[in-house]
Amino acid sequence: MSEKMSEKRPPKPSRQKVYTLAVEVGRKAGDGLPAKATGAALMCFASGVDEAEAVRETVAILKQADLAPLDVTGYGTLEDRLDQGHEVDAEERALMQRALDENSVIVAQMTPFFDKR
Repeated sequence: MSEKMSEKRPPKPSRQKVYTLAVEVGRKAGDGLPAKATGAALMCFASGVDEAEAVRETVAILKQADLAPLDVTGYGTLEDRLDQGHEVDAEERALMQRALDENSVIVAQMTPFFDKR
């Protein structure tokens, strides 16, 4: 074997980034939301090569979890958020890193909606 073939190549840098997404979900049988809730807002951290991929993966995962995604708002990467003046605490940064390490979607927060009538 030649010397070049036995050399280990450094790993390629990942093209994945983590995007912050706010997802509004409606009601669906078996969704696990509180009985009187009309829906919920979810804060998610999702990995993807771009925001569109992160949105597609998040919607697919939420549908598999018997949730009914209605709308997704993207807030960009950590760098985008910092540029916009968002404060990003250590816990959020840790969840973002986990999403990147696991190439996954992390639901960081779920806030149910209730009809005030």
